[in-house]
Amino acid sequence: MEQYNPILALAVFFAFVGLLYLLLRPVKGWYWLLAKNFKSNEKVIIEDILKQLYHFENSDNKVDMKTLVQVLDFNNGRIVEAIKKMTINDLIYFESDILKLTEKGRDYALRIVRVHRLWERYLADKTGFNKKEWHDRAEMMEHKLSHADADALSAKLGNPKFDPHGDPIPTRTGKIAEVNGVELPRLPVGAVGRITHIEDEPDIIYKQILAENIHMGSLLKVIENNATRIVFRSEGEEFKLAPIVAANLTVAVIEKEVVVEDNVARLSSLEVHETAIIIGISRESRGESRRRLLDLGFVKGATVSIDLVNPLGQPNAYLIKGTSIALRNDQAAKILIKKD
Repeated sequence: MEQYNPILALAVFFAFVGLLYLLLRPVKGWYWLLAKNFKSNEKVIIEDILKQLYHFENSDNKVDMKTLVQVLDFNNGRIVEAIKKMTINDLIYFESDILKLTEKGRDYALRIVRVHRLWERYLADKTGFNKKEWHDRAEMMEHKLSHADADALSAKLGNPKFDPHGDPIPTRTGKIAEVNGVELPRLPVGAVGRITHIEDEPDIIYKQILAENIHMGSLLKVIENNATRIVFRSEGEEFKLAPIVAANLTVAVIEKEVVVEDNVARLSSLEVHETAIIIGISRESRGESRRRLLDLGFVKGATVSIDLVNPLGQPNAYLIKGTSIALRNDQAAKILIKKD
């Protein structure tokens, strides 16, 4: 029979106590960390549900549980539990099988939307992050900023009314500015307008628009409009979009006669040995990026030409006011010119 070993027993005891301490110690114990993480994830799920319902209702679409589960990237069981808690807390209610926001739920959803759009505005105006990253980064921040944080951010940005895609930013009291314009496919051939909004969802369509390098605030003229494609001219270039993609562009029609000049183009289209006059910077360029271009001399009336072509494609060097400035194609595309 194996003899009792008091030293081994004591070692096992202390190991067990140490394990309990790691598991249950206040605040930093594994149990509390897991509980906190679960609660945090639950908050994220609830807020994502509220935001999705807000977007569905705002676009006059109805959503049931099946549709909601399809659009959310969470475990089905977690979504069902969140829905139960939201119903108890009077954030949502069922009308037959359709999910709807209560007034309390809509107010909560507007706070989430406000933070998301303010953060996208911040990323566009104050940082160098590519616009492909704005949405995902704002998705993370919308669950972290408090009311006070959102108010401070809004004040820092000058209390903007719209995010960089043209979506209205709710005020602290829930007021929302109106987006001016109609969906591009609704414009007849020959119509002239300015892009006032680019919808960034669904992601697959938004990425197609980004790939086309279509800019907010650009003037355009519809060349062709049929069931298979929408063709328009803007900033010296011709764009061809499927109607489902074009529907993500909102355009404010310009009633008075406006000439969309053929010799207006983007600096990125300038060829070697061509010269041009700068007529402005696209509204797509904002904040620090815009100020940097102006500081470098890309101001209205300045003469510009290509000084050096990069054999690898980009950046190219442009001669402006006697100085050679290197710009990437996406930067040059935001500078509008008239070719000589």
